[in-house]
Amino acid sequence: MVREAFARQGVGNLEAIELGLRQALLRDGRYLLEQLLVQAGVSLADNTSRPGEQCHPERTKPVQTIFGEIELRRRYFYHTTRHTGRAPLDEALGLINGFSPGLVRLSARAAAREGYEAASQDLLAFAGIKIEGRQIQRLVNFAGPDIAAQLALGQSADTEPVPVMYLEVDGTGVPMVADELAGRKGKQPDGTAKTREVKLGSIFTQTGCDEEGRPERDYASTTYAGGFEPADAFGLRVRDEARRRGLGRARKVVFIGDGAAWIWELRRLNFPQAIEILDLYHALEHLHQLCDGLYGPQSPWACKMKATWTEMFKNDRVAEVIASARRRLKDLGSDADQSLDTQIAYFEHHQHRMLYQSYRQAGLFYGSGVVEAGCRAVIGQRLKNSGMFWTEAGARSVVDLRCALKSNRWDECWDRLHDSKRLSIRAAA
Repeated sequence: MVREAFARQGVGNLEAIELGLRQALLRDGRYLLEQLLVQAGVSLADNTSRPGEQCHPERTKPVQTIFGEIELRRRYFYHTTRHTGRAPLDEALGLINGFSPGLVRLSARAAAREGYEAASQDLLAFAGIKIEGRQIQRLVNFAGPDIAAQLALGQSADTEPVPVMYLEVDGTGVPMVADELAGRKGKQPDGTAKTREVKLGSIFTQTGCDEEGRPERDYASTTYAGGFEPADAFGLRVRDEARRRGLGRARKVVFIGDGAAWIWELRRLNFPQAIEILDLYHALEHLHQLCDGLYGPQSPWACKMKATWTEMFKNDRVAEVIASARRRLKDLGSDADQSLDTQIAYFEHHQHRMLYQSYRQAGLFYGSGVVEAGCRAVIGQRLKNSGMFWTEAGARSVVDLRCALKSNRWDECWDRLHDSKRLSIRAAA
């Protein structure tokens, strides 16, 4: 057809040739795949009738693949008294609801990046694959637990010591359907909740500092662990990922978090030897609120003390700030807001985690920006878009897929799950 078109009309735009050739290749791929699978069940184990089963030797099944729909012919066994059936070839091929594992992998990746309908459109545009968004959603719910299991496996191939390993943990709300929120307390005016908290942990490494002595995160070293489970169970998930990354080889372990009590309890239980650092940004947020409470919101004195005490914070003089704040609170007497004592107590409680000058001199990070950015990039960009409401199971599957994708472990997990590289064609040297 191309040669004839060239002869009649001359050379035309290449895109028509590319799209036509892709369509032809997909058609030929479907034919070849069907032929390869004609005798696939001959040497398959347990492909004979068990007691009480009837064999249907040529039962057909439509299977959706990356080439399109094919017709699979295989033995189907039906137990007449138990009313159960099985197709050993389906299981051996790794079919999921009539979809090939290769198509599930592509669909799950597209859905991990964007909404289900957008994923459907992209698969059609990029690969010529027609699959509805609602079907992609079902496949994601099937695939999510399998990928979660694979994330827990594996070990870093690197055996060299890790100079500094960082652990950061935070949480963010995900909008949920009403049934998931029944009986839960939240931040709405009536005390109800609109979201459920998903916890996220980020693990990354640091080998050195730049020319000015500022710490540099190792390129592509960040991996994530996320989940809806309570803090104690989630702590085990983060610890397992840290171990996989080489926690035992780390010369120095640093744990950075905000002031949430569950975060520091997680640190105590799972990383008792880690250096504890309260994120500077959160510390300064509390400091500015304290200054406004002690000296009047946005008053000249409040602005002056924010600048003065911020500088003292950054130079390991937190104890002096606490003492000054206590004196000011005493001077206010009965006119003082009762919450000011709590705010000062916040610094007293975290004082040993606020040695920012010492951290700077040691070449360490002292901000939790990595996990906060992760809450936006891993969770927010996919699960918190306008009009989205999730079940826990559906959100959990997407979180697991997003963690695999954003941790650069996508291919590793799927290749191990499907033994994908068993028949890879290697280019000659």
